[in-house]
Amino acid sequence: MHKTEVYILGQKYTIKGEKPPEYIQTLAKYVDEKLRKVYEQNSNMPPLRAAILACLYIADELYETKKQCEETKQQLKKLEEKTNELLLLLG
Repeated sequence: MHKTEVYILGQKYTIKGEKPPEYIQTLAKYVDEKLRKVYEQNSNMPPLRAAILACLYIADELYETKKQCEETKQQLKKLEEKTNELLLLLG
């Protein structure tokens, strides 16, 4: 079990988990960047609202990435089927 200290918007958080500290630091930096982006648009926004908007941005990225991954899998499956058909023709 690792214990990692991270800073998000200047606040210190201690995260405990199985993932390596470097990975947790990378995630924290990413979250910090998303929150800062929200605050750039409205610096007077309450922290909870900013956190929710940042979560929505991250969820959107995740959803789009999963969608692209699924589309890529389908394309690969079609290519594999065509390749197998061509190999059968070549005999």
